Amino acid sequence: MENQDLHYQPVARLAALIRARDLSCEDLCRSTFERIDALDPCLHSYAALREERAVAEARVADAEIARGQYRGPLHGMPIALKDLIFTQDCDTQAGTAIHRGFRPTHDATVVQRLKHHGAVIVGKAQMTEAGGMLHHPDVTPPLNPFGHHIWAGASSSGSAVATAAGLCAASLGSDTGGSIRSPSACNGLTGLRPTWGRVSRFGIFDLAQSYDTIGPIARCAEDAAIVLSAIAGIDAYDPTSLAQEVPAYAAGLGGIDGARSVRIGVDTSYIARGASCETLGMIEEVQAHFTELGARLTHFDMPETDELCMEVAALHAAELALAHEATYPARADLYGPWLARAVDRGRLLPPMQLAAAGFARARFTGQLDQIFARVDVLLLPVFAGGTPTRTEAERLAQDDPGTIFRFTIPSGAAGIPSLTLPARPNEDGRPAGFQLLGRRGEEQLLLRVGHALQCLTDWHLARPVLC
Repeated sequence: MENQDLHYQPVARLAALIRARDLSCEDLCRSTFERIDALDPCLHSYAALREERAVAEARVADAEIARGQYRGPLHGMPIALKDLIFTQDCDTQAGTAIHRGFRPTHDATVVQRLKHHGAVIVGKAQMTEAGGMLHHPDVTPPLNPFGHHIWAGASSSGSAVATAAGLCAASLGSDTGGSIRSPSACNGLTGLRPTWGRVSRFGIFDLAQSYDTIGPIARCAEDAAIVLSAIAGIDAYDPTSLAQEVPAYAAGLGGIDGARSVRIGVDTSYIARGASCETLGMIEEVQAHFTELGARLTHFDMPETDELCMEVAALHAAELALAHEATYPARADLYGPWLARAVDRGRLLPPMQLAAAGFARARFTGQLDQIFARVDVLLLPVFAGGTPTRTEAERLAQDDPGTIFRFTIPSGAAGIPSLTLPARPNEDGRPAGFQLLGRRGEEQLLLRVGHALQCLTDWHLARPVLC
């Protein structure tokens, strides 16, 4: 198999080759770093690499498999981590200057669980400053492999770029208001924001604790299911983690029949407010495919979310200020301008505004619960106007960030899972994406429906043309 093809194979296919010993973990690891050496000087997806340790771990994985100690489909798989996830043998800087050179004393729970399943950690993926909208002035932002003029997405952009360019088999990102979903859509990938609490947050730098969620960024729904099975579950070190049984997500996908009879709710009038014709056409095409798969398309009335997005932005800012209480304003000179303004805003918010915002969030969550009594899954785009260019996204980050996240903030506010899937790329080559939202704890259903669509379509197989 040519290296170009090897690095775009899904995790399940690579795992089959490794288990049959037709591909060694060490060869896959070395080939991944060769590809990183060739491509990442242009893409800037990684903040730090751990090549020597990764190759050693891959060699150990080969020895274990030879002894019959196969740990599952992540055994020997090269995985990238967003650079706010603690690793005790590699710097964790969260895209900031204040944490430059920070070496944690322990691995995050998600890292421990990946290693338990035999995954090989390639390195730390670059991200925006502390998970905000823009990068620190000293950081070179990751570039979208489908076109450097296309936005690479919000804070988990490095994880998505590395995955899309074949510089890892899959990656972990984090999502507060859309930071798994926007880079997944921008880079033609499948990304899952799990239910809040489904995955432990122990050992990460916080952005907004009551929203932050760790989840997979992958090439397809099956890969996302494999990664989620490894990292999900209750954790004694994170009291907010959920005590729900972790399903074997990949085993429950069900193939092309996975969407049959599923009630998929669509509110076209809600989507149409501010959406481009391109976005509406994408949603119509997705609906047609779900109908072909035997799903039941149902109209529902989405609650108004424009005010909610403003309220949630205030709560994000307050929790961001709390996360930076120890370093801001004491070390304000090390902060980039966007992050400093955001923390300042959070520190100055009136208590009554925060109380009103908290109630608005609770009210919206209840409204969604009522909707989910009538439908199983909600269908929404990721972006109103299609995947933005870098210039458009940077302008909106300064002037009106809520516009970019209009369709991603609501599910984050309610703490429910959301699966982003690639749609047909736009005529100019920009990747496009949409979301499936589900009830709390129902990641399995979202993955099953997404996998069924990917059995029917080839949108998730699009590859960037790389030098």
